[in-house]
This record gives sequence, C-alpha cells and structure tokens, in this order.
Amino acid sequence: MEKELTVIIAAAGSSNRMGAGINKQFLPVKSKPVLCYSVDMLEKCPWVKEIIIVMQSSEITKCCEILARHGHYHKIKGVIPGGSTRQESVWEGIKQTGEDAEYIAIHDGARPFFQRDLLERLLQAAKKWGAAIPGLPIRDTLTTVDSDFWTGKTLDRSVIWAVQTPQVFKGAALKTAYKQARRDNIEATDDAALFAKYAGKVKLLPGDPYNIKITTPADLQLADFIAGHYAKNAINNSKPHI
Repeated sequence: MEKELTVIIAAAGSSNRMGAGINKQFLPVKSKPVLCYSVDMLEKCPWVKEIIIVMQSSEITKCCEILARHGHYHKIKGVIPGGSTRQESVWEGIKQTGEDAEYIAIHDGARPFFQRDLLERLLQAAKKWGAAIPGLPIRDTLTTVDSDFWTGKTLDRSVIWAVQTPQVFKGAALKTAYKQARRDNIEATDDAALFAKYAGKVKLLPGDPYNIKITTPADLQLADFIAGHYAKNAINNSKPHI
C-alpha cells in the first residue's frame, strides 16, 4: 500500500485543566504515556508515511526521551516547537511537510484511542471529497445562555455534531487555507473550519465514542478503563462497554 499520509500530532497545549503539573500527553495510561498510543497506531498504518509531533519548546527533549524509552519509532520525522496557539502550532507542523505531502492528517495528541479503520475511512473520504473529519451526534439538549447564565434559545441538536480528530485533508488545499488565514488574521480552534472557509466543503464521517480527548482527571480515569478493556479484548477485537 502506498505511503501517502503525513500526520501532524498537535501536542503543544498547556494542559492547565488537567492540573497535574505535567503535559497530559506524558501522563501514563496503563503504564504507557498518552502520546505513545497515537504514535503506536500510526506506526502500524501502512499508508502513513511520516509523523510530525508539535510540542512546547521546553518539552521537546523530554518528549524525545519518552518516545525512545517506550517504542522503536521509524516514522517520526521530527519533534518540533509549536506556536502560541493551536493554529500556530499546526502551522509549524505544516511547514515541515514537503511538496509531496499529498494528504495531511491533523490529530490531537490527547486522543489516544483512535483506531486504524477510522483513519483509513477518513483517508478514503478525503481522496474523494478533499477533506474528511470524524464526529458524533450530540445526545444532550443544548441551549444558549447570556452573561448572567439565563438560558436562551434551545438548539436543534439534530444538526449539531461533536467533532473529533484525526482530520484528513488534501495537502495542497490545507496549506493554501492556512496561508490565507494567516494573511486575513483569522484564528480558529479547528482545522476543518479553516479548510471550509478557504478551500472547500468538509465531509463528516461517523466517529468513535471511544476516541475520547483527555482534558480533565476524570477523562484520565476513563482512558485507563478503556485501555484496560482494549488490552483484555484484543484477541476478539471487541470494544469496551462504558
């Protein structure tokens, strides 16, 4: 299978909400750092050509030491310093990709449990549509609130989905979108939003409820539970019940 996908792992956040005094990507889940779960999976995907990890500059040495201690990784092109925002950090990663980066995936380093079949579906959809992202339908009722937290309008949850990563894009189009956003001084928290604004429509695919983003200590406890059940059920490839 052709190696045609470059993956940028965004891991330069401050992790303030975790309150652990350490980058959440380095926290252990079943004795393995959160970041290593994603790298392990990407190493196994035959269509992944290279991995670029974006970290805070002060944590690059520690990141490299952790990666060296927990795996033999051959696809990591570099561990590079990020910017002051997530968008700037992703841009630093994009700048490290070559002209031959036909498809680029952006993934949050704090989502350790994405699966190979999800990434494959996203890549195939990006080949057809130009961009593809995973998402889940909202279960809860959503409402707007004012500055004093009085409720306002109840939103139609049937047209609102929670977006996940990895997100896969045609490389040239993603680069164009980022360059235009920089010229226009546009800041977004999601790569798909920039692509949709400047490059074209983005296809949404069903995501995975186990592809959680670790943000708080409660998320870390859930991650430990999921990892334990994935390991226990690896033979029959069943999913944990939560």
